[in-house]
Amino acid sequence: MRRILFSLMAMIGVLTLSAQNSNYDNEVIRTIMARRSVRKYLDKPVEHEKLETVALAGINAPSARNWQNWAVRIVEDQKLMADVKGMCRNAPNLICVCAPKDGHFDLDAGLLGENMMLTAQSLGLGTCIQTGPVRFLTTDEKAKAFRESLDIPADYKLLYIIAIGYPDEQPDAKPRDASKVKYIN
Repeated sequence: MRRILFSLMAMIGVLTLSAQNSNYDNEVIRTIMARRSVRKYLDKPVEHEKLETVALAGINAPSARNWQNWAVRIVEDQKLMADVKGMCRNAPNLICVCAPKDGHFDLDAGLLGENMMLTAQSLGLGTCIQTGPVRFLTTDEKAKAFRESLDIPADYKLLYIIAIGYPDEQPDAKPRDASKVKYIN
């Protein structure tokens, strides 16, 4: 009974939050609310200029002490993409985000990724952040050429990849649990 009641309360919160957010007349908020994880892409590589814009927005993310401890690799080479495309949602391009191995700057790398995904959304591109392929890309012999092409600094690790491309789907929003937000007065 408690589960049902909690689920209903969460759904009411989600519906209320969604109704409130649909009234925003702010481009940034509309972009945030419209972004979804895209898992199907058109077979069309993203133009270099758009990838540059996405990267520029990423490196303008906040970072601890402005140290910018991240490394970004954007894969445009379609021959290289062919080696990993199946595991990366068949995206035509990938963004590989790396941070120091010690883990102290993983949050900074996350902020960088969010900036890039929101920028991609505003440019009509779809994205999907992925951590699943990281182990294969960093250890499997089949991914050796791909891995070596990234030229990741020795003291850095690949944290995640962002599949990026022109979307071939428009996924609906998944419910959000507004009950997780508490206002302390």
